[in-house]
Amino acid sequence: MYNWQFKNWPHFSYSKEKLQEISVAFAQEYGAVNGLMTGLDEELKQETLLEMLIEEAIKTSEIEGEYMSREDVMSSIKNNLGIHKNAAVKDKRASGVAKLMVEINQKTAVPLTLDLLCHWHQILMEHNQKVNPGLWRRGEEPMQIVSGAYGREVVNYEAPPSAIVPAEMEKFIVWYKNPEMPVKDNVSNALLKSAIAHFHFESIHPFEDGNGRIGRALAEFALSQTLGAPVLLSLSKTIEKDRKRYYEELKTAQRSLEITEWVNYFSQVILEAQRDAKELVQFTLKKAKFFDRYKNQLNERQLKVINRMLEEGIAGFLGGMTAKKYIAITKTSKATATRDLQQLNELGVFTLEGAGRSVRYQLAL
Repeated sequence: MYNWQFKNWPHFSYSKEKLQEISVAFAQEYGAVNGLMTGLDEELKQETLLEMLIEEAIKTSEIEGEYMSREDVMSSIKNNLGIHKNAAVKDKRASGVAKLMVEINQKTAVPLTLDLLCHWHQILMEHNQKVNPGLWRRGEEPMQIVSGAYGREVVNYEAPPSAIVPAEMEKFIVWYKNPEMPVKDNVSNALLKSAIAHFHFESIHPFEDGNGRIGRALAEFALSQTLGAPVLLSLSKTIEKDRKRYYEELKTAQRSLEITEWVNYFSQVILEAQRDAKELVQFTLKKAKFFDRYKNQLNERQLKVINRMLEEGIAGFLGGMTAKKYIAITKTSKATATRDLQQLNELGVFTLEGAGRSVRYQLAL
């Protein structure tokens, strides 16, 4: 049996014992991130927000097996934030998911309604010709979540029939507006509401496509709305690191109405996502100090290469910078590239790794 087939659906049961521990840790990280953000000027705040929205848009799509260019996603988000209006976006899928990310971040004070959920879906799927954007799924075919190779598929979950989706979504909204939570502090309440909202929505699977992306957006929305301000994090970035476990946790939890393990897992995801966000803000501060120190000592080629390396974020520039890569980025000669790289190393901008043909450089942040 699946959870929606049980008599008491959708009344979930769970223990709050471990949740309290995670809530305390999250509150500390949340406070640290807010403190760091307060110390940033408006330009750096915008840069940090932009980076987080890009990560969420890219990773929530990758979880569903959709891959799009960072450039398209970034251009679309900038368009929606009003940073660079009318920037070119080749991949229309990027336009939809980017617009959704900005909507979720900027409108957390808007009450959640069925119309709002359909509006989100319309934004996400406006360029998809295979689905009906903004409409609940229809038809008599079962909505199944499957895995495995073609011909050997395994049904992990089957959602409620399309005919009862409207009624199920009505019940979902009633719960969302008046959730009965066995916790008193606001942080625990936010974690719990986010975890259950995502799980409940995914169990109904109300749309033809895009349920995962809408559901993860909903989780961030519920978290921010309950805390009373947009939370700077990317749940999808954390989930994507181990998407197999994400699907396994969903699959296991959807077999009953007892969801303690799901609540603990998803709350831990939120905590890890907030820790990642703190690292991003710290990285932004390091970048700012880095440029303040070196910007007047570098030529345009060197600045272009450093900016390109920093675009890769905390993970760093894959394989480091080499003369060959430097030439490709700056369109300069080998002699000039070698001279520029040596100067960057002497200034302390770069650290040297390897030797001979294997020599490469990393930023000394």
